[in-house]
Amino acid sequence: MNSLQIFGRRLKELRKQRKLTQEQLAELVDLDPKQICRIENGGCFTTFDTLEKIAKIFNVKIYDLFYCEHKQPKDALIKEMNEIFKSASDENIELIYKIVTAVVR
Repeated sequence: MNSLQIFGRRLKELRKQRKLTQEQLAELVDLDPKQICRIENGGCFTTFDTLEKIAKIFNVKIYDLFYCEHKQPKDALIKEMNEIFKSASDENIELIYKIVTAVVR
């Protein structure tokens, strides 16, 4: 998942928590609703001025707009882990295994 997708996911999460539609958010930040859709889907980004408006609307710091790692679905995490395993050396896989088993047990 790239940075644009992470930001988009977080924006969508915050918007839904506030029970706002894309159209309502677009009106509040003075953007076209299609632009909000593209941002949420990771297709584009926005300006710093818009980031400030969004942060103010959701009563968060700008940094918090980018924090979404805590909400990754299990399937996405497993997929990312599998990609890591594909390129990891045998030694690294063994180390990852030891870490995971120590955490889970």
